[in-house]
Formats: sequence, C-alpha cells, structure tokens
Amino acid sequence: MAVVPPEEHEGLIRVLTEAQRIGALGTQPIVDIIAHARSFADALPPTTTSCVDLGSGAGVPGLVIAIARPNIHITLVDRRSKRTDTLQRAVRSLNLENQVNVVCADIERFAQQPETKQSFDAACARGFGPPEFTLKWSARLVKAGGVIVVSEPPLGSPDRWKDIDLHSLGVSAPTRLGPVAMFHVEHL
Repeated sequence: MAVVPPEEHEGLIRVLTEAQRIGALGTQPIVDIIAHARSFADALPPTTTSCVDLGSGAGVPGLVIAIARPNIHITLVDRRSKRTDTLQRAVRSLNLENQVNVVCADIERFAQQPETKQSFDAACARGFGPPEFTLKWSARLVKAGGVIVVSEPPLGSPDRWKDIDLHSLGVSAPTRLGPVAMFHVEHL
C-alpha cells in the first residue's frame, strides 16, 4: 500500500481545513501549515518509533508526522478537552487509531506519570509555550539519546536559547533544521 504524502492526503487536508474553520488553527494556507509540520517529521531520526506532541491543539505537527512517518506511534497531548475531543474524531476519520493516541492532560501531570516519564524517543512542540518551559517538560518525557524538535522563529530573529541553561535541562545545544530546532536529550 503506497503512503500518501501529507500535502496530498485529502483526509488530512479536510481535517485541518475544518480545524481552521472553527478557529483551532491559524489562518496560513493549509499547504503552508502542512509543509511546516512536515519539517518536524523530516527532523526526527529514522530510528524514532514514539513521539509526543505537546500542546497538540488541532493536531499539528502530530497528525502530519503520523501521515508522513507511519512507523512512529504518536501521542497528542492537550489540556483542553474540547481540542482533544476534536482530535479523537480526527484520528478516527483518518483511520489512525492504531498509531495515534490522544490524551487530555496538563503536561506537568502527564510528564510525572511513571508510564510516560522518559518513555518517548522524541517530543515535538509547535507553539507550546516559552522556550525554557517547552524544553523542561519535553526533556522529562524523552529517553536519554532521544530528541526534541521545536518550531523556530524566522531566520534573523534573536537567539532565544542563548540565556537558557540547556545543560541543567539535560539537552544539547540546538541544531537548526530549516524552520525547526532539534535538541538531543542527555539526561543528567
């Protein structure tokens, strides 16, 4: 069975268009949203088999990663039940129930659960929160040797990582990969 790329996946386009219509996703063209989310999928190492998407909202980048990388099990986490209810319906409509798990939880509680703490190969965050907050909670969810991929501001923007003690958070300096930055998790 051939894998349909996210940018051509009619179901994904329909789900994201609906999310945009109800105000759960920004106003950028859907093709641009998918292209940006695709950079998360492309940044994940080939050995990645599990990924958590923090603050999933409308499912970006998580649903795009699921479509682009069917070998990765994705956990979409958002604290708003209205969003997770919509995500559950989206996952069903895309027939991704065996690959995507939707969790309604506050990230601080989710990251402290024994079954989730340091259990993922990767974490992704598109617009989750302030940089240090995002890294702190992502690092608590990712295994040593895993990666964190976060959305970056446009090139030429100030370096938002320079005043953060990355070592104390257990992560490497970032590597910029187009519109995203990747950190290696090196738990202390």
